[in-house]
Amino acid sequence: MRAGDTVICPPGEEHWHGATGDTFLSHFALLEANPDGSDPTTWLEPVTDEQYNAAHQA
Repeated sequence: MRAGDTVICPPGEEHWHGATGDTFLSHFALLEANPDGSDPTTWLEPVTDEQYNAAHQA
């Protein structure tokens, strides 16, 4: 991913976003509410520091 890229995550795709220890990420998301007004987003558990650091070891 580079500056100016657009990333589309289709419904049902589990994903996360973040930065590395020496970079940053700015994220802008557009979400629509379900017809009944409920939130369509399923928020997952936070990533621990250990999980985050392990992801960058691979």
